Amino acid sequence: MKHFYVINGPNLNLTGNRETHIYGTTTLSQLAEQLRQEFTNSAQLEFFQNNHEGNLIDYLQSLTQKDGIVINPGALSHTSIALRDALVASQIPAIEVHISNIFKREQFRHHSYISSVCIGSIFGLGINGYKLAVQALLMRG
Repeated sequence: MKHFYVINGPNLNLTGNRETHIYGTTTLSQLAEQLRQEFTNSAQLEFFQNNHEGNLIDYLQSLTQKDGIVINPGALSHTSIALRDALVASQIPAIEVHISNIFKREQFRHHSYISSVCIGSIFGLGINGYKLAVQALLMRG
């Protein structure tokens, strides 16, 4: 069984309540439960969300399993070279997920420091992006 980390950055704890026209009405805990049920026989999923860049970096540095990461860094995608560097240092294959299509939003959201160090990125497919990311990691073998 594969072990994947599902990591969420700032403000994603408000998913389901914040700007539902963009992020939908499913909460992060509901998403976690849906993913656990979907992948109960194929993947062990560990979830982590934090609003602080340093805590996300510390978490990445603490990871011991190397099967894969699904990461939605939120706004840190557009600002954090330090988070990018921690992701590289982890040496774990990662897929970046964004619930919204960052390219249909404000110009400052069009660049991600995270994308270039991930094996793939999924934008604009809502919370289904997380499921697709786990499926893609499973297909890597």
